[in-house]
Amino acid sequence: MVDYVSFQGYEEEEEDTLRGKYLTFFIDNDSYGIELRYVTEIIGIQPVTEVPELPDYIRGIINLRGRIIPIMDVRLRFRKPFREYDDRTCVIIVEMSGITMGLVVDSVAEVLSIPDEDIVEPPEIQKNHNRYVQGIARVGDDVKLILDCNKILTDDEVEQLSQL
Repeated sequence: MVDYVSFQGYEEEEEDTLRGKYLTFFIDNDSYGIELRYVTEIIGIQPVTEVPELPDYIRGIINLRGRIIPIMDVRLRFRKPFREYDDRTCVIIVEMSGITMGLVVDSVAEVLSIPDEDIVEPPEIQKNHNRYVQGIARVGDDVKLILDCNKILTDDEVEQLSQL
């Protein structure tokens, strides 16, 4: 179980050292990655307060050391069935699209360095259907879908969540 991992020490002067580094995680058996520069910390699942009139994939808000953070269940965002949270469930706190948000994932794997040449664009048919994927990474014999943090939320959703 992950209680707390902080990436707060990674500031702008270290941005170049974060280039090509990705935090990888799982939803079902699918492996995803997000650029480490967006990640501020990883925490275990917290009690979530539901907020009326938000989309189902926005599970609600948490109080993280005095800060109110909206929580998105990535599994639900990707139209997968809800799964009860357990001791492997993690919340990845990210700064994206001008807001701080928690991404609930089934489990966190590791931080990987993935060179740009090992990341290809998603197939043309996927671009319209899956706007969240910015690339597909080859890591050994595995494939990881690299998410575009700035496209996980629409502008309207960012506006709605920034008012929380």
